[in-house]
Amino acid sequence: VQLQASGGGLVQAGGSLTLSCAASGSMHSLPTVAWYRQAPGKQRELVASIISGKIINYGDSVKGRFITVRDDAKNTLELQMNSLTPEDTAIYYCNAQRGNLMYWGQGTLVTVSS
Repeated sequence: VQLQASGGGLVQAGGSLTLSCAASGSMHSLPTVAWYRQAPGKQRELVASIISGKIINYGDSVKGRFITVRDDAKNTLELQMNSLTPEDTAIYYCNAQRGNLMYWGQGTLVTVSS
């Protein structure tokens, strides 16, 4: 499975951005999909995950602002980001898990200016 993230860019604080992750194969075969991010000098952290196709979790710092949606028909995973702050600046990675296998996309950079 290959994952391709896109949609990153520069946005002003308070703005919105939508990231997309396209899977090369059937996303239906991937029970868990997620978004992670890594800011400069910080550890990679979980942003949002969809477990077993339906249980959605968000990191505390993005709750109420970010929404993740999977579309198995299109083999895509989206991350809708609203009310962005400079603290959201990071490289965002899409991730998928199937059993003990974990797949990562190449990352897309999101920069939020103040």
